[in-house]
Amino acid sequence: MRRTLEQTIVPLAGAPGENEGLFELAREARVVLIGEATHGTHEFYRMRAELTKLLIANEGFTAVCIEGDWPDAYRVNRYVRAADGDVEATEALAGFERFPTWMWRNADVLDFVGWLREHNDYRQAEGLPKVGFYGLDLYSMYASIDAVLEYLDRVDPAAAAQTRRRYECLEVYAEHPERYGIAAATGIEPHCRDEVVAALLEIQTKAAAYARTDGRVAEDQYFYAEQNARIVANAERYYRAMVDYSASTWNLRDEHMADTLDRLLLHLGRDHTTKAVVWAHNSHVGSAGATSMTLRGETNLGALARLRYGDACVSVGFTTYSGTVTAASDWHAPEERKAVVPARYDSYEHLFHRVGVPQFWIPLRPNRPHIEGLPDRARQRAIGVIYRPETELQSHYFVARLIDQFDAVYHVDVTRAVQPLERSPLWQEGEPPEGYPTGE
Repeated sequence: MRRTLEQTIVPLAGAPGENEGLFELAREARVVLIGEATHGTHEFYRMRAELTKLLIANEGFTAVCIEGDWPDAYRVNRYVRAADGDVEATEALAGFERFPTWMWRNADVLDFVGWLREHNDYRQAEGLPKVGFYGLDLYSMYASIDAVLEYLDRVDPAAAAQTRRRYECLEVYAEHPERYGIAAATGIEPHCRDEVVAALLEIQTKAAAYARTDGRVAEDQYFYAEQNARIVANAERYYRAMVDYSASTWNLRDEHMADTLDRLLLHLGRDHTTKAVVWAHNSHVGSAGATSMTLRGETNLGALARLRYGDACVSVGFTTYSGTVTAASDWHAPEERKAVVPARYDSYEHLFHRVGVPQFWIPLRPNRPHIEGLPDRARQRAIGVIYRPETELQSHYFVARLIDQFDAVYHVDVTRAVQPLERSPLWQEGEPPEGYPTGE
């Protein structure tokens, strides 16, 4: 039956069961990918956390995986599982030092991490498995080097010495790893590919010996170290690809995230029952094949997960029309609280604004129904860690086919900036003008 857009939407007003349609899909899923249209919107972080809490509490999900670095997220993992180290959630999040810190060091993530620690304490008392917190990204080359060496110093000092020698060729670029890529690609310095791959292979050949020393604890420690060695190898390749226009750094990164998710699920449950929630940007979790990314030969985590998990993968996107956002003007620049320009007339966001409902979600599965009034293609906005309103069309819009990009989409018409735990003077000053967004 053909339905109009207005008939399809589910308004969000805090009523019981308003998200039930999404949870019906999630009950049969192994992976639920939950996106965000920006890296700096409070409502996206809060709503994603609330959906995740319900998936954990009611649907059996036991892993939260983020678009963040493995070592930094693993520090949070140890905290939420009461393993060792940090006493407070703020301390556990302190590992997220790389720009942009506000992506994970913000008030909404802090609240979720505190909740997850308390929930895990309850699960332990009930004899249930604890829920973990993991990073999927590959930018942590030097933190991962340190983690590999720390592990080998403990379990195999001779191998640690050999691995130190192999990683030496990367040491000079520790402050600016992108300069390694330039030096290796231009021949100024020899590349380190063979060395980092050899370090990974050596750890893998000794897996059985390392992992059998102390049961499950040793298996987890080995898996953590082996993943860090893999990150070093993939990051080395990534930074070289940054100056090699025949290679796609986007594809390298998303393939790494998809492979990390696969290995993590296998490690956590060899019976294939472990279920994970993934937090990442819409551009990573929505299927690339339904967007203009595919014209550039790009894939993404969402497309790879759909290919590998089929209907057991559910992807959820978020959109907004206007408001404020935490973002920077340039890479490594201070975070600012910026006004979000009202969405273009030819965008999905503008169409959703015209519905006149402040918050709602749209089920796009099952059966990919035709929704009258929902265009086959339209522009869609994506704001990452950089936001440049003055060039918004060129910098932040792409063409998408929403019906095939996501399984569900949540829309919040007017949103506000996520609150960083440490706020720059620019962020503090960034109040929107009176009357925004109408300008009256």
